[in-house]
Amino acid sequence: MSMNQKQVDKISKEIYRRFPEVNGKKPQVRKRQLVKKRSILRSNTYSLTYRGQSKTLLNKTMPFYVRAVVNEDGKILKITMSH
Repeated sequence: MSMNQKQVDKISKEIYRRFPEVNGKKPQVRKRQLVKKRSILRSNTYSLTYRGQSKTLLNKTMPFYVRAVVNEDGKILKITMSH
């Protein structure tokens, strides 16, 4: 099973709600391999990465990323943000 556009749109809607800075940005979708020896997960997961920009106090732009890890059913398992 793979991610379909309807699932990506549903996940994106939640990401846009939590992180309005990336509203309208299309995510990069990657399938993550299941590592059975070290994982409690029973299915493959996907990583959706959104790229945005924010302004610093010195009025410079700084890129940041929002990454959502989701299962095959489209349930968000984890969300992280990094600069």
